[in-house]
This record gives sequence, structure tokens and C-alpha cells, in this order.
Amino acid sequence: MGHSEPLATLPRFFRVRQRLPRPRVASIEETVQAELRRCGCGEHIRPGMQVAITAGSRGIANIPIILRSIVRFVRRHGGEPFLVPAMGSHGGGTVEGQVRVLEKLGITEEACECPIRASMETVVVTQAPQGFPIHFDRYAAEADHVIVCGRVKPHTDFSGAVESGLMKMLLIGLGKHAGARIYHRAIFDHDFDEIVRAVAQEVLARCPILCGVAILENAYDETAKIEAVLPSEILEREPELLELAKEWMPRLPFPRSHLLLIDRIGKDISGTGFDTNVVDRKVSETGGRKASHCYIAVRSLSPATAGNATGIGLAELCRSRVLRDMDVAQTRTNVITAGHLSGARLPLDYETDREILDVALSVIGLTPPEQARVLWFQDTLHLAEVECSQAYHAEALAREDLEVASELRPLPLGPDGNLPDDWWAA
Repeated sequence: MGHSEPLATLPRFFRVRQRLPRPRVASIEETVQAELRRCGCGEHIRPGMQVAITAGSRGIANIPIILRSIVRFVRRHGGEPFLVPAMGSHGGGTVEGQVRVLEKLGITEEACECPIRASMETVVVTQAPQGFPIHFDRYAAEADHVIVCGRVKPHTDFSGAVESGLMKMLLIGLGKHAGARIYHRAIFDHDFDEIVRAVAQEVLARCPILCGVAILENAYDETAKIEAVLPSEILEREPELLELAKEWMPRLPFPRSHLLLIDRIGKDISGTGFDTNVVDRKVSETGGRKASHCYIAVRSLSPATAGNATGIGLAELCRSRVLRDMDVAQTRTNVITAGHLSGARLPLDYETDREILDVALSVIGLTPPEQARVLWFQDTLHLAEVECSQAYHAEALAREDLEVASELRPLPLGPDGNLPDDWWAA
């Protein structure tokens, strides 16, 4: 469906380069090895012991190197390491789908130097105090030890002392599809923090968790911190790591806009396709949404998401190619499991970026289109550089945390009405 009356004038744009906190781990493997030694993990590994290491579905910086470093540590102490996909229902909730997700993230047997044992089978560890069964990956349950590796970051739906991190991996990740469905249902009736802590406590008490390896990233999609955490310390330490993650996370250069134009969304970028903390749209099925940004338009799906378009329902507009590339069955499986059906609703779609701009800027009230506040960026993991409409120009020049990196110029729309897909590589 097209827009029959293109707007005569679009705003000019300029690029800003943000100056954001940038702590970085100098040597990934040395840090992983040092942290595992610090926690005394090697003292518990005996020759021949089976050690399961979790591999999630997020696009974590340096994750193949981090996992390989853990593998080498385990093998150096005589253990026999293997990876288990820990991603709930992602990959369509199938073994083959989850292995494909890992491959797209660079997590392969060759890269990580150990086998991958993928199964959707679980064992029921016990009953939670709230009355539902606690599921745990069968291969992990049969191992002598489990090392839980995951990124600590703000959750895209829930807020609290515990959000997305090691504890979430213990229940959603290692709970597989069966566990994820139950936990998301429980969260509908109980507080998120209550469910996460209740399940994590039971898993830590009853399953062979050797340690957690917490990963924190900075705003430039780089590894900022790696910390090994003993099982007895996870409940106390993870909230502290979450506060650090919030300080270092990416953010938009301006808090309000008429339109956010996002090049790509995907499960490798965020559980909701794009980080709702960044775009200020944490959504509950029973609550409202924030409206710091009037409209969101999505231009494409990331290659690594393998057609999973979860989160597309949080956008009002998209390129038609997004819907063509969408794996409907996989996306629906994900949102149904998570209990957030709105994540798969379909936005208005248009073949070209020009049509999207014309529609969006025709419904922003009394503001003339050339004065519209528009932010265009690659994805919510990559915000070091953002294209901003001219309405932000004066403020950007006055701010010390922003570098104006270009002159004001027209959007680079091609003859076909589309923006370039490789704009950020230029």
C-alpha cells in the first residue's frame, strides 16, 4: 500500500557521535581464566567429569571467544566440556532451530572447541513454592557440573533488582521451551522478581551449578566486564552487576522524538528485537506503553535472527520486506511462550523508506515535517553514531557529550525511495 501524496519537504540530517562510558576487557581469554581461577572452579573439576556450559541466543560481543576460554579452562583441569543451547523457546522451540541460532552467532563446535549437545528434553527438578514444576535441561542435569554463562543487562519487559542475567538463564534458558512457557505464565500471576528468585534458589540448591560467568557490555557493543560468580553469591551479586550494566548501556542522544527509524531488529540484538530500555517502550500485556518516541519504524530483520521478528508489534511502521522475511511460526511460538502476544502484531508496511517517512511525518500534530524530530540508527546495540534531524542541531552543538560529525544534508534516499543498507559502514 502506498502513500499517494508525498510530503514536499523532509528535514535535513546530521550525524552525531556520542561520548559514552567505555570500560573494556583488554584480554578476553586471560580474564576468563583468571576469574575462574579466582573462584576456585578448577578445584572441583576431576578428570573425566562432564561439564555443561550454557550458550544463549543473544548477540553478545566476543561470545565464541568467551565460551572457548571456559572450555579450555575445563579441559585444562581434566574435565570434558560441552555446550548446551540455553534459550527457552527461541529457534522455533526445536533442536535444529536452536543449533542454527548458535551457528549464526558464531557458536559452533569448531569455534568453541567442544561438542554441542542440544535437546528440548528436560527433567523436573522440583515444585516451586508457587506450585508449578521447575524444568532443567536434561543434558545439563546429567552433567557433573554446569557453568552458566550469560550477559547481565536490563530486561526488556520487567524492572526490578533482578532483570536479565544469570538467574534468568537458570530458569528461562535452561528450562527450555517447556520451562519457559510455565515461567512466563507464572510471571503473569506473580511478580517477575519473585518468580526469578524462587526458581533460581531451587535450581542453585538442587542442580550441579559450578559457577556463573557474568558478561557486561559497554555502549559500543564491547565486552566491559567478565566476572565469575559462585552459586552462593549469585542472588546477592547479580543486582549489583545490573546497576553497572545500566550505567554502561547504550542510549539515544536525545530522549524524545517523533520518529525512530531503526535499520534492523532481531533476537540477537534483544529479546524484543530492539531494546525497549533504549527506546523507552517497556510493554506489559496488562499495562500501557511509554510514549517518549511517537512512532517506531523498522527497516529490516537482522540475518542472525533467522526470521524471528518478535517485537515487530511494538513498531507502528515497517518496510514490507520485514514481513516477507518474517518466519511467522517461529515468531508466534516465541511470543506465545513469553506471554506477550502484542510482540507479533503487524505494523503498517510500505515498500519504501520514503513512504514510511511520508506517513509518519503526516501524523505528528502541528509540527511541520521539516521540523520533525527524527533519529535514524543501525540497531539498539549500536548507538555510538546516530543520524539526527535538523531540529536537534542547535542542542547537539551545545552539548559536550556529543560530537557533530557531519554537516546538515538531505537524507540519502535513492531513486527507488530507499535509504542505503550499508550507510553505517561508510
